[in-house]
Amino acid sequence: MLWVLLALAVIWLGGRLMQLTVWQRWVLTGLLAVVVLLSLSVLPAGNPIAVALGGNFAIWAVFFAGIALAALYGRGLSWLKARVPEAPKSDTDDGPFTDTELDRYARHIVLREIGGPGQVALKNARVLVVGAGGLGSPVLLYLAAAGVGTIGVIDDDVVDNSNLQRQVIHRDADIGMPKVFSAQAAMMAQNPAITVRPYHRRLTADIAETVLCDYDLVIEGSDNFETRYLVNRAAAQLRIPVIGGALSQWEGQVSTFDPARDAPCYECIFPEAPAAGLAPSCSEAGVVGPLPAVIGGIMATEAVKEITGAGEGLRGRMMIYDAMYADTRMIRTKRRKGCAGCG
Repeated sequence: MLWVLLALAVIWLGGRLMQLTVWQRWVLTGLLAVVVLLSLSVLPAGNPIAVALGGNFAIWAVFFAGIALAALYGRGLSWLKARVPEAPKSDTDDGPFTDTELDRYARHIVLREIGGPGQVALKNARVLVVGAGGLGSPVLLYLAAAGVGTIGVIDDDVVDNSNLQRQVIHRDADIGMPKVFSAQAAMMAQNPAITVRPYHRRLTADIAETVLCDYDLVIEGSDNFETRYLVNRAAAQLRIPVIGGALSQWEGQVSTFDPARDAPCYECIFPEAPAAGLAPSCSEAGVVGPLPAVIGGIMATEAVKEITGAGEGLRGRMMIYDAMYADTRMIRTKRRKGCAGCG
């Protein structure tokens, strides 16, 4: 009996080393079965060869029958697999994210309100950020980190030493560099899987709609009323929502302006710019360094919610944060009849 098992081992292991095909090894196994069974059937019971083979025809018959059934089963399975048509290949077979991106966005994906579909929406989103200063800095960094696929940033300013107290996207080595390019470098270093479109120029009336029309959402973080009104009117005309923020000393405010969805626009709430001196700029009145990060972080969070459809946004509401007293207030807003910006 041992000799037969040894012969089978030589056929399969030795045959593999000798590079015999599976079919050739099955043929040799079949020949071995014929020799063993034939010997046991024709040789007398006491014959030395019959004794060496185990002397029992029935055991070997069952043994080789089991091998034959296993071979037939494997052959049939291969035949069935060969008859199954191959699924057509798709460009999306590997999914929208690389393994690195899946690991990076895992904390978003496990959130019930965002999940995989929400992260895909972020990847497909196109967001324009107006201003790469105090508010734009944290907004841009967080949008890049969140995986927003296309981020535009428009600003005509260059990095100044006085900016570095609060404009955290820029570095000391960036002084003198256009802010949009400094911001682009920081965002690409944070997340090379996104696309950044820098516009090193001032947003003016003649290009406003042309620039904005390429985006699904605008985040307005400029430091002057002229730009705020310009963005508001262009976005209202294009029916694009705007998340707007503003800062002064220890206080900041955020709201979502979207008249296309029955929310007020910026001009509904502020029909006229304040008189000179009533609303001094940050350079005139000062601003506490971390405040832009607080307000910019809220703006970025509202953008993620807007894109993914999570939670309740700030349409028809304005959040006011007072850092001096750690106080937050919410003011209800509504559209103004006859508004020049959206009426």
